[in-house]
Amino acid sequence: MFRLGLIVNPVAGLGGSVALKGSDGEDTAAKALALGAEPKANLRTRQALEPLQGLELEVLTFPAEMGADTATEMGFDPKVIGEIESGHTTAEDTERAAVAMVAEGVDLILFAGGDGTARNICHAIENAVPVLGVPAGVKIHSGVYAVTPKAAGEVVAMLVRGEIVTLDEQEVRDIDEAAFREGRVRAKYYGELLVPQEARYVQNVKSSGGKEIEELVLDDIAADFVETMEDDVLYIMGSGSTVQALMNELGLENTLLGVDLIENGQLIGQDLTAQQLLDMTEGRETRLVITVIGGQGHIIGRGNQQLSPALLKRLGRDNIIVVATKTKIQSLDGRPLIVDSGDAELNHQLSGLIRIVTGYRDAILYRVADL
Repeated sequence: MFRLGLIVNPVAGLGGSVALKGSDGEDTAAKALALGAEPKANLRTRQALEPLQGLELEVLTFPAEMGADTATEMGFDPKVIGEIESGHTTAEDTERAAVAMVAEGVDLILFAGGDGTARNICHAIENAVPVLGVPAGVKIHSGVYAVTPKAAGEVVAMLVRGEIVTLDEQEVRDIDEAAFREGRVRAKYYGELLVPQEARYVQNVKSSGGKEIEELVLDDIAADFVETMEDDVLYIMGSGSTVQALMNELGLENTLLGVDLIENGQLIGQDLTAQQLLDMTEGRETRLVITVIGGQGHIIGRGNQQLSPALLKRLGRDNIIVVATKTKIQSLDGRPLIVDSGDAELNHQLSGLIRIVTGYRDAILYRVADL
């Protein structure tokens, strides 16, 4: 019988919705909770476990919020190993869990977290067994994660059914969160993990893209955006360098790794949380401007968790403006765009062909997957 190790980092992603840019550090999770953040890692783990229901497998996991509670809720009868202090889990707990599961002889470790969690597992076990990440963190630069929680479950289901799935080493990368909160990206390579590869379901390492004529194209995209802006309409400006080019064209200060709000060419909110965005756009005509993560294709769910499902449902598909260079789209090699909102119904609503502004009065249609 297939033996699946399950590890959940219950505080992963807590800092995203409240604009803290991550959850690393002893005080960050507590601060995020105090600001009203809600834990999502176990919810995303449930989504990953759904495709595994009814399959013949044994689940091994750590107690309570590190996996046992969710596995039981989803109808599994997990073998619970190890001990934790519930409500006060640490990075060391993640490492202990990974080591224990290798000792138990699991076939694969499915873990929910972000780049910090991947670092912990890489440090603890290196390539001892294959692993696959359920994206639950703010930072997902590493190539060890599935594109969505459901996609992670689909890959594991393929393995359980004995289907042929290639294994390959993928990079673990993480960034300095202190610098990240100040708008600087300092990514560092920490090693590699053995990951099952299925092109539809497993993401690439985040790409920063090329520079050749990118700046000129960004100027064209920015000119098109500014020309089409409407008076007395709120514009939510998402994160990333492409959106930053639009803010530069407007002469406005920009939060490169956060979400800002503008109206009539003026900055009215900076580095906003999910709740602030809901409050400030209530009853107002609003557009959302977002871009594509190079090499991965995500437009929602990577570094912009401030864009909550409640906000996206209120806006609707027609009020989402996607901007990207054709070079960035071509780097996807035909892979679809990804929406990983944490809400399966919303992911479905946002799937299909979407218009992407790629230059001055120039746009393409590109597919958003329903994963």
